[in-house]
Amino acid sequence: MYEGDAVRRHKETVITATRKSPATSKSPVIRRTLTAVGCTTALLSGVAACGTVENLTAGQKVDQAVGGLGEKKSLAFELGLDAKPSALVKLAGGAEAEDEMPVELAKVFTELRVKVSVESRKPLADSGEKDLVGTGMSVSGPDGVLAEYRLVDGYTYYRADMKAFGEAMGFPLPTADELPESEKELKPVLEGKWVKVDNRELDRAAKDATGKGGEDGKDGKGKGGEADPAEEIDSRTQQKILKAVRSVVAREVTFSDKGGSDGVERIVAKASFRDLLTGILDKLRPLADELPAGAELPTKEDLKEAPDEKVAVNFSLKDGDLTRVSVDLATLADDPKGAKLPLVIKFGEAGDVSVPSGATKLPAGEFGGLGNPLTSGLLGGF
Repeated sequence: MYEGDAVRRHKETVITATRKSPATSKSPVIRRTLTAVGCTTALLSGVAACGTVENLTAGQKVDQAVGGLGEKKSLAFELGLDAKPSALVKLAGGAEAEDEMPVELAKVFTELRVKVSVESRKPLADSGEKDLVGTGMSVSGPDGVLAEYRLVDGYTYYRADMKAFGEAMGFPLPTADELPESEKELKPVLEGKWVKVDNRELDRAAKDATGKGGEDGKDGKGKGGEADPAEEIDSRTQQKILKAVRSVVAREVTFSDKGGSDGVERIVAKASFRDLLTGILDKLRPLADELPAGAELPTKEDLKEAPDEKVAVNFSLKDGDLTRVSVDLATLADDPKGAKLPLVIKFGEAGDVSVPSGATKLPAGEFGGLGNPLTSGLLGGF
């Protein structure tokens, strides 16, 4: 099977970014998101050339567009639901009226946007950890940013609009005046000001909390400052996984060029969700002993509950650049009830990832404490 230079570059970018970059090592949220987006686009584009003439043409376009992401020095992707609140209410509704999702909560979810940005001194495909200028993530609602953090120069910077977040979720959060004396260090957080914490201290605090500290008890990592091997997938295993998954995608996924207008081309990849998932997991089971501890694969019995539906992934290209990827989540619902719930990923230039001015330094132990409910989710993983 032909594999273009763009695919090879993108695979190297994905593997390097998910294994080495500060953004991925400091935040499970960014790590999981980058891995999912990067591997999905790499896999789909990398196997596109294995099909018919039509698939070859469509696949090459996606291949080149994905490869183009690695040539950029500044990149961002934004995730959100392109749906009406009524569609989410319809899909989430229970059998009884009292089980229905409140319209207000559905409105919050459909208006939330999560944006991840990365900026480097070199093209991303050629960038190592030392080349990254900064990375960041923000969660926004209809009235602006709810929470944001940046990883720059060895520090994590964080701010949140606690009042707006509380209003969006439907319950009040504590104010600065309500903090007990022992928690006064968190006053800047509740006032929506920037705070910062040394990443080395954050690592140590996280490891101390889980009992996984370094050999000297001072380092949040293993011997020599390296990441805990039990939590990593080595490059050899990554290549095995990539090869196994791509072989299944090559067999199960079809690509078609749907044309477009105003310089925007639309390409659709389709596959049976259950067949694709079953095939991938069957290929991964022989590699189970090489996966990190606790990474349990679903059983064949579990997969019987997976939706047996055709899923379509839509790629939008503007002047050859990948600008948008979407998939209708309603397709996977037991009863979509005619609703549509597109999950959309948009690509563009990175947002501001510079050092915020006037940030107050916090002890790592206080960073996820009382009055700071978002950091436990954003920095500790959902």
